Amino acid sequence: MGALDGRVAVITGAGRGIGREHALLFAREGAKVVVNDLGGSNDGSGSDAGPAKQVVDEIIAAGGEAVANTDDVATFDGGAGLVRQAVAEFGRLDVVVNNAGILRDRFIAQMDEAEWDSVIAVHLKGHFTVLRHAAEYWKNASKSGEQVNASVINTASASGTFLPNAGQVNYGAAKAGIAAMTLVAAAELGRYGVRCNAIAPVARTRLTLATPGLDAMMADPQFDPSQISPLVAYLAKADCTVTGQLYAVQGGLISPCTGWQLGEQHTTSEPWTIDSVTAALS
Repeated sequence: MGALDGRVAVITGAGRGIGREHALLFAREGAKVVVNDLGGSNDGSGSDAGPAKQVVDEIIAAGGEAVANTDDVATFDGGAGLVRQAVAEFGRLDVVVNNAGILRDRFIAQMDEAEWDSVIAVHLKGHFTVLRHAAEYWKNASKSGEQVNASVINTASASGTFLPNAGQVNYGAAKAGIAAMTLVAAAELGRYGVRCNAIAPVARTRLTLATPGLDAMMADPQFDPSQISPLVAYLAKADCTVTGQLYAVQGGLISPCTGWQLGEQHTTSEPWTIDSVTAALS
């Protein structure tokens, strides 16, 4: 008996890298998987139905159940189509794993508008579109009397949370937004039976191998992308109760992240002035 028996999951960016490992593990553990991948290059250009189909073929050959999806989750209609396909093919939706992403690294002073917009669209908007349509589905199911037990796992990054990386202002901003989106979704959707968590993974993928300074580190076997997926499967389990949490995960390490916290407090009984602010913070 698998840990995810009977669960229906959509996984974005599942044609390669970490997303592929998610899809393969989910299927081995009994989930029915919609493998979403537009099949673009590292920078998001182009499309290719091959990667998603290859993963589906591999799952089916191993005795699992999966279908391919090549919708562009950076569009509102793409997110809707992905959710619709899961329900049409398998009769329900229990898990969303938002994983799709691209890189267009550039230092701030040289970044152009397209480099900013494309990364924000794929990461931040791409997470939102699938989350939004899945949330609508679960809300309607809950209000109709169904006992919903659903899970969302978003993909943030150290670059946007606890380890900012120069040259990735677009990527870091998107990933920080995803972390915040996860907390808001956890607060909103619990009433409908939906948990929402996020991971900040480090693993050997097309994107990390293309990031200057990471290629040597990524050669270490501990950074195999398959090391990330067990945590995601745990968070997707029907009996998992965790929600509103971000986990750093790489190799043999999993660590909950605490995020923004209030530090030392400075107070005044009088209106603040520049001088009093200077005295308090100096």
